[in-house]
Formats: sequence, structure tokens, C-alpha cells
Amino acid sequence: MSNDAPGTTTGTADREGPTPLLVLDVVGLTPQLLSHMPNLTALGKQGARAPLSTVLPAVTCAAQSTFLTGTMPAEHGIVANGWYFRELGDVLLWRQHNGLVEGDKLWDAARRAHPGYTVANICWWYAMGADTDWTVTPRPVYYADGRKEPDCYTRPPALHDELTDKLGTFPLFHFWGPGADLVSSQWIIDATRHIIATRTPDLALCYLPHLDYDLQRYGPDDPRSHRAAADLDRAIAPLLADARAEGRTVVALSEYGITRVSRPVDINRALRRAGLLEVHTQDGMEYLDPMASRAFAVADHQLAHIYVRRPEDLEATRAALADLPGIDQLLDDEGKKAHHLDHPRSGELVAVAEKDAWFTYYYWLDDARAPDFAQLVEIHRKPGYDPVELFMDPEDPYVRLKAVSAVARKKLGMRYRMAVVPLDPSPIRGSHGRLPESDDEGPLILCSTPHAFTDRVRATEVKSLLLQLAGLH
Repeated sequence: MSNDAPGTTTGTADREGPTPLLVLDVVGLTPQLLSHMPNLTALGKQGARAPLSTVLPAVTCAAQSTFLTGTMPAEHGIVANGWYFRELGDVLLWRQHNGLVEGDKLWDAARRAHPGYTVANICWWYAMGADTDWTVTPRPVYYADGRKEPDCYTRPPALHDELTDKLGTFPLFHFWGPGADLVSSQWIIDATRHIIATRTPDLALCYLPHLDYDLQRYGPDDPRSHRAAADLDRAIAPLLADARAEGRTVVALSEYGITRVSRPVDINRALRRAGLLEVHTQDGMEYLDPMASRAFAVADHQLAHIYVRRPEDLEATRAALADLPGIDQLLDDEGKKAHHLDHPRSGELVAVAEKDAWFTYYYWLDDARAPDFAQLVEIHRKPGYDPVELFMDPEDPYVRLKAVSAVARKKLGMRYRMAVVPLDPSPIRGSHGRLPESDDEGPLILCSTPHAFTDRVRATEVKSLLLQLAGLH
């Protein structure tokens, strides 16, 4: 299959305009989980189904950016869910500005073919600042006294109150953290149904994160993960029915598959013990000092970008990691180029974990010296991804009392700290980021149009496939 013509399709636009599309990003969906999801299974049986080749790293921001630009991370620049911003001297994850994504977007190409093409983005990442007609994305309220309250950002602004009046406040604490569950995906589904019914966009992008939670907590083979797949499938059913009634073509795809893991890899602690990573101390707490460090890692699931300040420290960095259990590959310039990760935002080295391992961001050597945000759900303050935020600390006998007290203070409008996240990474049972070793463990793509594709679809082909299904290619 070429980038210009991914398979064949019977879908064509009528004379009145493009064929309307609904694109569901069902995070973590694999053939193994599909057996617990009869509605999505039927979509593929009645239409088309194929393996989807993902990108390295197989993480949300990198994969979605490839879907929407048709290019690899080396070109669009999204080398992970976050990276070290050298010009700022800071590690930043989960940024939201679409300007970070380089290249021609799906909606740009669609509008060249059909001026006036309309797009709704419901919770796909890098939504803010994107040239879409309707936008919904998680965005807490950060009050001046330090409180963080659930909310979302919308464009146009009036859509915020419309959705909140109809569906309630965006359930941020069900979107990530110890309370993450189906409630957030249900809200997103309901918002998508409302926007399609009231705005009829030509393209509706809908992000459904529910499978991400229990698969990381318990692993892909746990009955609780299978139950999560069945629950999400039932929740999707009304949205699929709406699309059928409207004559809207449905595409469901996933960014990655989550595989079972059992070994956390403390890559930053290894660099610190080697004298390469530096910290600074305030109020007895240690903070990563990326500007002073000779080398440090930004951990993102099963991939870590290692930033080495001076070329002469590359060999010492390699030596510090050479015998660290859990590292499968250490990519240098040639390795990054081979995997299409040779972008200036990437680390000088890129570590890929072994299949049953994943990288922690931890850099302190004594838990008593950990920063206070380590036990909070703080995705923007931690210099790396922390899946342990999905748990409450099982070693703290007062953890639930602390949570109840924090919620009470929150309801009274007082400042609060939800310090409930454990510092022990061992409970994590699922991760992703590596390229899959088999199609059963990897992502897939489904379409309601029969023969929409006849072979494997590459992530770089999704953009042209969607244009083709819309009748614009």
C-alpha cells in the first residue's frame, strides 16, 4: 500500500458534498480486546478490518499527530507525550497547543479539496489553537489560591456552557487519576452525539480513553480489563446507531496496544548514581535540575528520551545504562533515523524498554526526599509520565481518609492536597510505547464501509484514507 492510495474503498462523495465521517480513537484497542466488544466487532465484520502499523513511540500524542499529518515524528515533531524544551530548560508533558504539530493537517487538505469543510475535535490531543470549527478538550480551572477544579476548553466559547448545562461539568477526575473510569468516556460520547446532532460536522474526531486505565492497572489479560472493554462497547453503541441513521461513515482505530509488564526501570536513578544527573534541594525536597545535569531521561511509558548536555558525555551515559536491566535498545543518531525519530526535540539517545518493562521518571534516591508533587496527580509538574497516578497508596492506612478530607475541603472552596499516589511503581501491570511484536498485541483499524481497505494500514496512511472515505482524495 502506498501513502497516496491506502487500499480501495467504495465510499464516494455525493453531489451535495463530502461523505460525513466519525473517527473514534479507541485507546488501547487490540484484536484480543475486540472479542469482548460485539458492537465494534460487528462494525468490522460488516465493513472492513485490518492491522494498523503504529509509530515509535507508540503513545497518544505521537500517534495522533501521525494520523492527522500523514508524517512520522521526525517530520511532525511530536516525539513523545512530552520532551525537554531546551530553549526553556524545562521538561513539559501534555502541552495542548496545536502549533507544536508541524505539517499539513487533515482538515487543511480537506478544505483545499472542499472549501468550507467542517471539523469537530472532541478531545483528540493538541486541540487548542487548531483550525477546527468546534473544539472540546480537558482544561482544569486553576484558581489563584492553588485550587484545581474540573472543566474543559471549548471553541467557540458558547459551546462550553451548552455542553455543561446538558451533560454536567467535564469529569476531569474520571479522565485521569485514581478515579479514572468510564464516566469520562461517557461524557465525551454524549458530547460527540450532541455536536453531531446540532452541528453536523463533515468530520467528527472522538477520543475514548477508557481502555487505558484498567489495562495499565491490571494488564490486558485481566478480567477487569475485559470488563472495561465490554463496558466501553456498550457505551459506544448509541453513537454508532446515530452514525448509521445519519449515513455517516465510521472509522474506529487505536494508537497502540497495551502489553503486560512487571518490571519498572529507574533510568534516572541509574544516571544519578553515575554522577550525570543533578538535583537541587528546597525545603528538604529534591527537584530535577535539567539545566545542570550532564544527562537525564524523560520517561514516557516504554520509551525514554535521554538528553545529554555535551557530546563528550555520550559514552559515559551509554556506560551508565549498559547494564541496566530492562533496556532493550539504546538508539543513537543512526537508530533514531531508522525509527523516524531524528528530530531536534528528541534526546541525544533514546531508550526502548524490554517487552515486560517500562520506565519510571523517579530521580530521587530516598523517598523521604521526593518532591511533594510525587504523591499528587500532577501531570504537568512531573518531569516524566507517572502511571502510578492511577492508584491510591496501598501502604498508607489513612489514604482514603485523606482523600475524603481533601474532597470536603474542595467542596467548601478551600485549598486541598490530594496526596494519595504511591511512590512504589510495582502495581503497574500494563504499558505501551514499543512497536508491537505481533498484530494480536498491536492496534487495528475498523471501518463501516466494506472493502475500505484490503491490507494492513500504516499510521502515515490514515490521513489519506480518511480523505478518500470522505470522497476528497
